[in-house]
Amino acid sequence: MALLQPKLNLRVAQRQVLTPGLMQMVSVLALNKLELKEMIDAEMVENPVLEEIDESVPMFDEVAGREEQRERPAEETPAPAQDSFNEVDFGSYFQEYLDPGYRTTQEYEESEKPSFENFLSQPTTLSDHLAWQLGALTLDQDLETAAEFIIGNLDENGYLSAGEDELTAAFEEFTSGKPAAEANGHTPPGQNGSLNGTQPETSPARELVRRGIDLVQHFDPAGVGARDLRECLLIQIAAQQLEFEALYERRHAAAAVEAEDEDEDVDDEDLIEEDVESPHGSLQAAAEEQLEKRRRAMAVAAQIVDKHLQLLQKRDVKDLSKAVQASPEDVHAAVDFIRTLDPRPGRLYNREQTRLIEPDVQFVKQGGEWVVSMNEEDLPSLRLSRRYRQMLASQTTDREVKDYVKERFRSALQLMRNIAQRKSTILRTCEVIVRRQVEFLEEGIESLRPLMIKEVAEEIGVHPSTVSRAVANKYAHTPQGVIELRAFFSEGANGPEGADTPLVVLKRKVRKLIEEEDPKRPLTDDQLAAMLQAQGIQLTRRTVAKYREDMNIPSTHQRRRRD
Repeated sequence: MALLQPKLNLRVAQRQVLTPGLMQMVSVLALNKLELKEMIDAEMVENPVLEEIDESVPMFDEVAGREEQRERPAEETPAPAQDSFNEVDFGSYFQEYLDPGYRTTQEYEESEKPSFENFLSQPTTLSDHLAWQLGALTLDQDLETAAEFIIGNLDENGYLSAGEDELTAAFEEFTSGKPAAEANGHTPPGQNGSLNGTQPETSPARELVRRGIDLVQHFDPAGVGARDLRECLLIQIAAQQLEFEALYERRHAAAAVEAEDEDEDVDDEDLIEEDVESPHGSLQAAAEEQLEKRRRAMAVAAQIVDKHLQLLQKRDVKDLSKAVQASPEDVHAAVDFIRTLDPRPGRLYNREQTRLIEPDVQFVKQGGEWVVSMNEEDLPSLRLSRRYRQMLASQTTDREVKDYVKERFRSALQLMRNIAQRKSTILRTCEVIVRRQVEFLEEGIESLRPLMIKEVAEEIGVHPSTVSRAVANKYAHTPQGVIELRAFFSEGANGPEGADTPLVVLKRKVRKLIEEEDPKRPLTDDQLAAMLQAQGIQLTRRTVAKYREDMNIPSTHQRRRRD
C-alpha cells in the first residue's frame, strides 16, 4: 500500500496579476468627475508630496528663475554627486507633473457649459413630515408614543405592512424595554399560552396601537398608515368627501344668505318680471348639477374600491355598472376620479435623493467640426512638492525619511500618470462617439445610430472592458442636453435599406403607437409588429412584446376600455 508523502514539484505557468498601480488605473478610469475630485482630495491629505496649485500665485520656479538670473555668478560651481534616485530625469519623463504644475490647458475657452445653479438641500422625509404633524397636537403621552411607533413602522410607500398582532407585541416590547411575554408575566407563545402567539383582543397595548393607526391615517398625505391598497384608496376618498361636503355646506350657506338679501330688496317691478328667466339662475343650476355629479362620482368610487377592485382592474364598465347599480356615466366619472388618487402616498416624500450630475466631457461644434473637450473645472491641479524634493537632495536627511519620501514620490507620480491616462482614454472614446453620432448631435434622438462598445474598443486599440469603464457613470454636455455616455451605445434591429435602428428608438416608436391607439380597440402585439414592418423595421411579435414588457406597458386585454 502506497503511503502519502510530501513532494516538491516545479511547474511553469503564466498568470495575469494586477499590480497596485494597474488596479489604481482601473479604479481611476471608472470614476466620474465628482468622484475623481473626492479621490484627489483624499490622496492629497494622505500623501504630503502632492500639492494643489493656486493659479493666482506665481510658480516657485518662475520666481527662482528670475532671482537666479540676477544673482548668477561668473563661474558655475560643479554639482555634487547624486544617488541613483536623483539620476532619473524627472524634467523630461514627467515634464507635466513637476513643480511648474500639472496645469490643465484650456483648449477651448469659449464653450457653452451647463448651469449648476440649482442645488437642493436635504429633502423632508415621510417620517419627518408625520412627526412634525404629531408634534403640533396635544396628546397624552401613551397615544403619542403609539403614534411615533406606528410612524416608525411605515414603509417607503406609506403602508403599514406588519399585522396588528405583530405590532402589538412589538409595541409592548418597545414600551417596556423587554420582550412582550416577560412584560405581561406569561409564558412565551407556544408554551402553555396561545397557540399562534396572538395578543388578547382587549389588551391596553392593542387599543393604543389601534388608536395610533387611526391617528396616523388622518395625517397628510392622505392614505398613509393603510394596510393595503383598498384601505389606502378608501382613506383618500373619505378625506376628499369630507372636504367636499364642507365646501358644499359653505356654498349653500352663502347662497341662502344671498337669497335672503335679494328677498328684502324685491319691489313691485320685480314682482311683475318674476316670470323672466335670470341668467344667474341658469348658471347656478349648472353649477349645482356639476357638484351633484362630483358627489355621485365619489360615492360610486368608494363602492368600487371597497368591493370591486378586480372589476376595476379589468376596466369592464358594464360589469361595474351592474355591480354598483349606477349608470355608465357615473361609473366613468368614478373611474376617472380613482385615477387621480395616489396608490403610494409615501413616495411623495420618500423620493430618491436627487443626485447632482456634472458632465465629464463637452461636445462642441467649432468651425463646422465637432470637438471633444474635457470638463476639468474645479478639479485640483496637482504638482510635486519642491520642499520634499530638496529633502532628498539634502545630505542631512535620515535614510528612513528619504525612503519614505521616495515611496510617496512614486505613489504621487503613479496617480498623476493614471489621471492622465484616464483623460486620454475618455477623449479617444468620445472622439469615436462624436464621429459615429454626428446626426444625433445635430438632429436629435430619432437620428441615433447603433453603436457597440466592441467597435469603439477595436478602433482605439483597447480592451472592451476599458471602454466600458471609460463611459461608466459619466455624462456629456451636448446640444441635445446632458446625456449619459452609455446612452450612445445601443444594439440595433434590421431597418429600411439594410440600415439599423437602435433599441432606444424602437421602444420609443412602440410607446408612441400605443399612446395613439384607440382605448376601446387597443393594438395587439401582432398589429404593432406589422405597423413597424410597414415602416421598414423588421420585428417579430415576440420582440415587440418584450419591448412592451420592458417599458411596463400592460397587455392588450388590460389596456382595453370597456363601456
